[in-house]
Amino acid sequence: MAALLIVLAAGTAGCSALAPRVETPRLSIVSIAMTSADLFNQQFLVRLNVENPNDLQLPIKAIDYKLFLEGDSFAEGSTHNAFVVPALGATEFDMTVRTNFVSSAGRLLSRLNGRDQVNYILEGSVRTDLGLLRKIPFQRSGIVNLQMVR
Repeated sequence: MAALLIVLAAGTAGCSALAPRVETPRLSIVSIAMTSADLFNQQFLVRLNVENPNDLQLPIKAIDYKLFLEGDSFAEGSTHNAFVVPALGATEFDMTVRTNFVSSAGRLLSRLNGRDQVNYILEGSVRTDLGLLRKIPFQRSGIVNLQMVR
């Protein structure tokens, strides 16, 4: 029985070495710009900033996200562009978001009343290549300028 406990303890220690202790990266929206639109669909370019508060680089495989603007669900999906955020550093990247006018952009425009700044909530998980630590959940809120096609 004692031998079994020693094997289990060694296995647990090995697993913790494979999954380093990582603080949640801070994701924030830098800008949102509508790049194309028709009656039924709109395409937006969302620029994100990812800050890594850890003293090890963060290899990101993908980001699963839900984006809320002015308290309303706006878009959700996954990015599949792998990149690395340096230790104690930051990286910006762009993701393309598609919405449906009736369900997202139309409601947003009616709530803005001419304003170009929107409140956002971005939540989801960062998928990494860090041993057993595969997903890191996040949630961030803020205000960003919305640039519409004119």
